[in-house]
Amino acid sequence: MSIIRYNTNDFTPTTFSALVDKFFNDSLARSGGSAFVPKVDIVETPEAFEVHLAVPGISKEDFKIELNDNYLTVSGERKFSTEKKDKNYHTIETQYGAFNRSFSLPENVDASKINAKYNNGILELTIPKDEKKALKQTIKVN
Repeated sequence: MSIIRYNTNDFTPTTFSALVDKFFNDSLARSGGSAFVPKVDIVETPEAFEVHLAVPGISKEDFKIELNDNYLTVSGERKFSTEKKDKNYHTIETQYGAFNRSFSLPENVDASKINAKYNNGILELTIPKDEKKALKQTIKVN
């Protein structure tokens, strides 16, 4: 009996951005290029912003995190291991290749205290807010 993959990913884009992302990612895959776009969750708390990137299978030493002109850039590469020649893959749905994600930071963050940790395939960046640079102001009308 052979295993036949059941495709539950019949993609119906819900946003224009999702449609464009799918177009470019599929185009790269069809042309033999490798692209890996990790999924991101961004959370705001009263004290900080948290950026969570789903990047399983990468060593923490393989991440490059840079801050330049209020742009935080995370890059790296997830490599496909071909050393297991005795395996007969029927399908590979996980993404491999180089990735690069950039985030524009607001003015009210303390860039000198950004913290990064990698746990269970999730890269967690904590970007503390700077109380002295509050973006919200109340203006009194005279």
